[in-house]
Amino acid sequence: MAPAVARGRKAQKVTQKFVINASQPANDKIFDVSAFEKFLHDRIKVEGRVGNLGDKVVISQVGDGKVEVVAHIPFSGRYLKYLTKKYLKKQQLRDWLRVVSTSKGVYELRFYNVASEEADEDEE
Repeated sequence: MAPAVARGRKAQKVTQKFVINASQPANDKIFDVSAFEKFLHDRIKVEGRVGNLGDKVVISQVGDGKVEVVAHIPFSGRYLKYLTKKYLKKQQLRDWLRVVSTSKGVYELRFYNVASEEADEDEE
């Protein structure tokens, strides 16, 4: 028996907002925010197709070093994290930067904490 389907009603509009904060590496001039924004424009898939953003997904720069992605469709934050990691790998920055979720829908690019590791080695 097929599940009951509500007729005559449109699907609920879902709006999700994600922010990728890259201000720390951008201030150190090792991360190009506009190139990252273009990378997201070129790579985000909508309905299984690249370059199919339309008005469903809007990508924009906000402030210094922040990229905002507003999706009017169901959209995964993990997918955004995956694409960010992919960009870092492509730019050979993956060894120095990591993507950390600071709160729901907010991701931050941080440097690996190398200073504390060096301090640990000195103590031995």
